[in-house]
Amino acid sequence: MLTRAQLRGTAVHRLCRDIYTLSSTQVTHELRCRALAMALPQGTVITGRSAATVRGVRLCWPEDDVQVLAPLEARLGRRSGLDVRRTDVAPDEWEPWSGGRIATPLRMALDLLLARPLPDAVADLDAVLRAGKVDRDTVARMLAERSDNGIVVARRAVELTDPRAESLPESKLRVHLVLDGLDPVPQYWLEDRAGRIARVDLTLPEHKLAIEYDGDWRDGESSALNRDRDRLNRVQSLNWRVVFVTAPLLRNAPKMLQTVRAAIPS
Repeated sequence: MLTRAQLRGTAVHRLCRDIYTLSSTQVTHELRCRALAMALPQGTVITGRSAATVRGVRLCWPEDDVQVLAPLEARLGRRSGLDVRRTDVAPDEWEPWSGGRIATPLRMALDLLLARPLPDAVADLDAVLRAGKVDRDTVARMLAERSDNGIVVARRAVELTDPRAESLPESKLRVHLVLDGLDPVPQYWLEDRAGRIARVDLTLPEHKLAIEYDGDWRDGESSALNRDRDRLNRVQSLNWRVVFVTAPLLRNAPKMLQTVRAAIPS
């Protein structure tokens, strides 16, 4: 139906070896997962952040590597756009999908946690818990029965989860604060005599300190308090302090923690 010349033309777009789509098709991470599910050797399983994105929890962007599990015996050469981990996958840890295999929600959760920085692992698990894809207690029981490399950090990540978090950066921010010995409360409503003012990402109520993540282009608009100066003035009139954590500041955890602690009244 197509010639080799047409495959080299502008009408189609190559997703991976032997898999093409029309050039007019929007390339998403899910589409790339579908292509690789069809193209990869039998036994390969889409997992982790890629599986979460396919299941409706966007943890990956179109250009991100597709995360897969590959059996030890699978003949899988190096391919760009792939993040491969070699391990055996039990029959009850995957489901048929798009001509290939996708990890079950529980196996997906395991791979979100193993060999990951603690703030990243907690943030991703927060997101899938908030979406109702897995149950926290079930994940904890599953981890208690396993002895994978990195399982101790994975168990600690489950302890730190809080599905009240409404964004990945907010979760990461909370974890950094907890590990620094603070006790932040997520999604806290600030009120004055006129009623509710704003719901802030994190607070240290005992210090009357509000901590707001002020996102970059991938995370949407600036925080509500930063957009609405009248509300910010109302908060400050209650003797609350507000710290805005930007994306660059969050990437520099020591500086971010120093900034937050400097705002705590002595």
